[in-house]
Amino acid sequence: MNSLQKPDIEELEEILGYTFKDESLLLTAVTHSSYANEAGRGSIRSNERLEFLGDAVLDMVVSRDIFTRMSDKAEGELTKIRASLVCERSLAQIGKRIGINRFMRLGRGEDGGGGRERDSIVADCAEAIIGAVYIDGGFAAASECVLRQMMPAIEAFASGKVVNDSKSELQELLQRSGTRDIEYSLVKEEGPDHAKVFTMSVSVDGKVIGTGTGRSKKLGEAAAASDALARLSGNSKR
Repeated sequence: MNSLQKPDIEELEEILGYTFKDESLLLTAVTHSSYANEAGRGSIRSNERLEFLGDAVLDMVVSRDIFTRMSDKAEGELTKIRASLVCERSLAQIGKRIGINRFMRLGRGEDGGGGRERDSIVADCAEAIIGAVYIDGGFAAASECVLRQMMPAIEAFASGKVVNDSKSELQELLQRSGTRDIEYSLVKEEGPDHAKVFTMSVSVDGKVIGTGTGRSKKLGEAAAASDALARLSGNSKR
């Protein structure tokens, strides 16, 4: 989509699985500040306020679902799982997978500079859309919209599986800024032999950047890598 054209609202609604009563909310949700500043001269609102609201709604939806679904998890584990699910990287991946970035209204400079693929912009737009659904249809509608897109990731965490190969993803991320010494270590081992729980840490150049737990050392390492990714690539704003 050309950055200065109106997006196909009906197509985006079909992707989201939600039909807006007030379409202007969705239009605002896909409007980046660069477009508002360039095209509106103050008369067009950007999605920043909706993003603020959507961030809070997203946290609540995910928190409630994993609290109910993962009754065996302690508070610390739930916090890390939520951070991995709602971080910038995760939201951007979902947004690009379902094609939200195709509908974003960006200023010409931002669009030409690759803004449509920038994780921070796509993640912010996703949160703004959640905020727009919440205002238009209430918490139930927003919850349904969020869980429809995030359920595969949530179920993977609930079953002890990792959505992506977090260890490989972490290694690739770190290697982009130069070769790093990545090391996984056992922090503690708890429980009887038939139900061991392993807490693992991942360190870079001797500094711990993530921790995680699992029913095996391998799952613990994957959880630690996922925790590190959440901290490094988006959780800083939370």
